[in-house]
Amino acid sequence: MIPLQGQAAVDQLLEVLDLKQLGHDRFQGESPQVGAQRVFGGQVAGQALVAAGRTVDPARAVHSLHGYFVRPGDPTVPIDFTVETIRDGRSFSVRRSTAQQHGKTIFFMSASFQVHEEGLDHHLPAPDNIPGPDETPTMRDWLARYPEREAAFNASPQAIDVRYVGTPGWVPPGDRAAAEQQRVWMRINGTLPDDPLIHACALTYASDLSLLDSVLSMHGEVWGPGGVIGASLDHALWLHRPFRADEWFLYDCTSPSASGSRGLARGAMFNRTGTHIASAVQEGLLRKTGA
Repeated sequence: MIPLQGQAAVDQLLEVLDLKQLGHDRFQGESPQVGAQRVFGGQVAGQALVAAGRTVDPARAVHSLHGYFVRPGDPTVPIDFTVETIRDGRSFSVRRSTAQQHGKTIFFMSASFQVHEEGLDHHLPAPDNIPGPDETPTMRDWLARYPEREAAFNASPQAIDVRYVGTPGWVPPGDRAAAEQQRVWMRINGTLPDDPLIHACALTYASDLSLLDSVLSMHGEVWGPGGVIGASLDHALWLHRPFRADEWFLYDCTSPSASGSRGLARGAMFNRTGTHIASAVQEGLLRKTGA
């Protein structure tokens, strides 16, 4: 089976993010039918942000979100979103977006939106001496080395072009050396509309794809049999500057701590000119498996 790729996969992602509006503060979203046992965390976070953003003045752009994954999502049934207006001030709007299935909360998020303002401006530089995306192996390059992983890759639409500067977290045990960073080039693998909210939601979706890999990298561990199984517990994202999610950005991730079967990861996103566009922090549940 060949997965949806390029613009066709991006168009499907846009359909997933295009929630049905049931009322002023109520929305409903679907999941792609790809055989997954649970809803991808980045999907429900992106959809929750869509719901929140649709209740805010478009002149106010999202600048931060903080979410908790409470229960695994069921991809076979719709997800219902309810948005609570916490505050609409002169400069900021705050929303709480809750996702439910089967009458129970699976995810909730607080998101803050701000009108454009001028002020102090600085950021730390992007890491240097990093090969660009054109010099970085594609996922197809990695699958040529590990063809046994191709079926899992083909099971999902490929709306995001992901290129690991280091070694992916899914390679077989023993083929991954410990490393203090996990760096990945990413972009939406097609063209998005110009709506900044759509780009923010797409970046939210992408930010959950490889962040926890950095926890495994510290130990040379891998996902799956003989390695680690895991799930996202919470996720925070700060959007610092304007960006396009359909242009390349470097996701530079590290893990400052892991204990109690939990791992903390943080990441910084830089566009190709080295501008710091966003930051993410996530804690995940990580448990060792048998062989």
